[in-house]
Amino acid sequence: MTAIKKPGWHGYLLAVSLLILSAACYSHGVDQATKLFLLNNEGQQLLPFLYIGAKHMVTGYDHLLFLTAVIFFLYRLKDILLYVSVFTLGHSLTLLFGVLADIQLNAYLIDALIGLSVVYKGFDNLGGLKKCFGRSPSPKLMVLIFGLCHGFGLATKLQELQLDNDSLLANLLAFNIGVELGQFMALALILIVISGWRRRPSFKQFAGVSNTLIMAAGFSLIIFQLAGYFSAAG
Repeated sequence: MTAIKKPGWHGYLLAVSLLILSAACYSHGVDQATKLFLLNNEGQQLLPFLYIGAKHMVTGYDHLLFLTAVIFFLYRLKDILLYVSVFTLGHSLTLLFGVLADIQLNAYLIDALIGLSVVYKGFDNLGGLKKCFGRSPSPKLMVLIFGLCHGFGLATKLQELQLDNDSLLANLLAFNIGVELGQFMALALILIVISGWRRRPSFKQFAGVSNTLIMAAGFSLIIFQLAGYFSAAG
């Protein structure tokens, strides 16, 4: 009888992290201290907006879940940089455009769509799209499209706070740079964990389980956000 190998600490750490991120669906958002600062902000405040952008991305479980799924099976650094850059381009465009053009979108529906992006990428990683449809769309194109969705998600959260128009563009650019810094820090940690785990036999055994957990977290986000939407509508 072949002994069943247990996952290494990398696998346990990633699985626990995914479960925590799934549970965080019920607590994600702009904290009260940040809300007060943004509501009372006047003029150019580059460093505070830089910090808030970084903090939001580091605690942004939905964005990090999607990026984790994106890089999960990417082994070459240049591929990781390419896909992360495509995602960054997408969410930067819609973050700036959404706020500056005052495009009003329902925050619940946008966050539900972001949850769908998590489910989509986890399902794609499992080979589900190829099994169901015989092929999967261009992964770079889908990362760009979902990046645009994630950017609108960031924009809706800022729009709810009615930022001061004075130095709005400069503050938004600082916020976006902060988002990128936070994304870099979070991804660096995730990549260290995944890279270490890939060197162990348990990676192939539990990669499917991990992507199933990613999908479960995405479904949790969709359900939670749709419940909030219908509750608000009712």
